[in-house]
Formats: sequence, C-alpha cells, structure tokens
Amino acid sequence: MPWRVTAWPETRFERLYGDEWIPAEPSEAALASAAQTLHARDWATYLDFTPADVRAFLAQFTFARMPALFVVARCPTLLADLAETPALTPFVAAHANLVAGGTPHWAELTAVHERQGIFGVLQWLGLPGSRQTLSILRHVAAPDLPRKLLEPLRTTLWEPEAIWRLSHGPVLTDARLSAACHALAA
Repeated sequence: MPWRVTAWPETRFERLYGDEWIPAEPSEAALASAAQTLHARDWATYLDFTPADVRAFLAQFTFARMPALFVVARCPTLLADLAETPALTPFVAAHANLVAGGTPHWAELTAVHERQGIFGVLQWLGLPGSRQTLSILRHVAAPDLPRKLLEPLRTTLWEPEAIWRLSHGPVLTDARLSAACHALAA
C-alpha cells in the first residue's frame, strides 16, 4: 500500500486504504523503502516548504532522511540537539526496537528530553549519558548509520577501551565503527 507525508509542520504519515488516506505510523521497513525510492528531486520539492533549520538538518542525511524527518516531526524539541549530533538520529528513529519493545514512545522521549536534556535521551536510548558519547557520535563521518550497526555500537560505547579508541582516531566511518564493534566481540 502506498504512503505519503503531508506538508510541514503537520508532517503526518498517511497510508492509502481504498480511496482514503489514513494517518498511520510507518514501520522501519516502510521508512527504509522510502529512502530507496525517493530521489533528490522529490526531496527538493518537499524541503522547499520546511524551515531552514529543518532543511539543513535533513540535508545531512542520504539514506536515513525519511527516518530523520520522522524524528523531527514527532519530537521537534530534539532538533537543535540532533543538529549538533546527527549520528544520534538513527538511534532515536529506531528507539521502538532498541528500547521500547517494538512500540514507539514519542511522548515519553519528548518528556525525557524536556526534563533531562540530551544526556537523559542518551540514557533512555541505552547509551552512556556522557559528553564523551556525544563527542564520539559527532565524529561520525555520515549520520546515516546502518540499522544493523546501532545495537553493536551501543554496546561498544560502554567499553572503556573502545571509547578510548573511538575518541582518539580519525573521522569515524561505518567501516571503522564496524571494526571497533567486531574487535570488542572478538
């Protein structure tokens, strides 16, 4: 069944049922599919109607642009913090499967952010709530972290040796992050 996204700021995700568009929560698979089918020209038209800060944030993503849009639409108060640490966005987008038993908890995430800031969000996601974690995530070359890397990276960020290696090296590519996660497992 086809999906559509309404214009900013409502940004409702809707699914076609018969002849009617019904608001629905897209699955990770639906968001991943959108990433493969939407091209730059499709995004350009949509982004023309978003505020400059949202447009700049979304421009950092290639494959994870739709999940990033989903995150800032559901938790707009997170935008400034995610703009500083874009590689945190895939963790937030996947929170339903990482920490919430398969069910999205956007209101809870927003409340955690309002009460405890970005460090509370890190802890809620199961990441170390530290400046070092943010520093490492800020050195990720491309914020489009693959879903399969999120859980191993989350585990790796709790290991002192891995933290030292990740924070004292060059820019973090997917390959470097994957190697760090696999070195920990070995």
